[in-house]
Amino acid sequence: MANRVVVAGVGMLPFVKPGASASYDEMGAEAARLALKDAGIDYDKVEQAYVGWVYGDSTSGQAALYKVGLTGIPVVNVNNNCSTGSSALFLARQAVEAGIVDCAIALGFEQMTPGALGAVFDDRPNPLGDFLKIADDSFQGAGEVPMALRLFGGAGYEYQEKYGAKSETFARVREKASRQAEHNERAIFRTPVSVDDVMQSPKMFLNLTRLQCGPPGCGAAAAILCSEGFARKHGLDASIVIAGQAMTTDYPSTFAEKSLIKVVGADMTKEAARRVYEQAGIGPDAIDVVELHDCFTTNEVITYEGLGLCPEGGAEKFVWDGDNTYGGKVVTNPSGGLLSKGHPLGATGLGQCAELTWQLRGQSGKRQVEGARVALQHNLGLGGACVVTLYERRA
Repeated sequence: MANRVVVAGVGMLPFVKPGASASYDEMGAEAARLALKDAGIDYDKVEQAYVGWVYGDSTSGQAALYKVGLTGIPVVNVNNNCSTGSSALFLARQAVEAGIVDCAIALGFEQMTPGALGAVFDDRPNPLGDFLKIADDSFQGAGEVPMALRLFGGAGYEYQEKYGAKSETFARVREKASRQAEHNERAIFRTPVSVDDVMQSPKMFLNLTRLQCGPPGCGAAAAILCSEGFARKHGLDASIVIAGQAMTTDYPSTFAEKSLIKVVGADMTKEAARRVYEQAGIGPDAIDVVELHDCFTTNEVITYEGLGLCPEGGAEKFVWDGDNTYGGKVVTNPSGGLLSKGHPLGATGLGQCAELTWQLRGQSGKRQVEGARVALQHNLGLGGACVVTLYERRA
């Protein structure tokens, strides 16, 4: 029988703008220490480590954890684009659930540089080449646009053409993110912006404006996962558990249908969510709070539908009815999301995990979702990988 996996401890540093952080190894070590302290255990109790980062040299994970302790445990470095942090979480959860270890740490960090994401190695094929070709074939001049902006901007344009969604709908998502981030001391941007501010900010590609793009960032976050038996033995809080988790990669539809909505992961999201709801025996109507991958406003809108929070084509109504925030059906991105909190790639997924753990514990202060007991996390990386995780508060 599989072990039930407990989120025993979480730690997260404030995300900051590139150039304003400590080095990646120092940030990673500090996030790990915070998670261990939160759990109430020493590092020598951890049996395996999974460490996520995108921009760095090999064994960066060891460099960070060696500052915490030299215990000889396996350290596995993980790189899965923007879903890197959740990929590390996925591997740690598998190890505990399968009984391979009783306690594991998932750690993620990123020390980024300013500006749009780009390929590092220009002497070999780009892993996103097939994805980018669809965007380049769809829009004249798209090849001159940074790759993530090209793909998500194109997906948003396609969504508007398909469903008649207004540009203001996407601006309202950004306004909501900024309003919620005002109460998050770990977010990069905490100043509220209006819908007009978003609409009037410089155009970046098609209908996307600057304020609809998630900023790069630097930061680190970590989670301690353990079995219920380990938690009992060491007197740890076992109230927060992973009730379901799935990772998906791309399907034939990503490329065959020439749809940028599919290219940016809509089908990966839909299938991962379906598996998670099935595992947990819980449907989307039971979700109290969600942290989803809003790297651009367009992806938040598309993801509402993929996660089953609203019907296909119903995201605009979902937004305008206020069902995506406090007082509505489900609070999405109470942290401010990637749009306001920032997006240090390796740390993002574990930052989401930390936020949802605090929400389920009732430790989120002014951004607390009242009575939250079921939380959903969505972390997506182009290329591709999507991880959806469902957390529950038990007892």
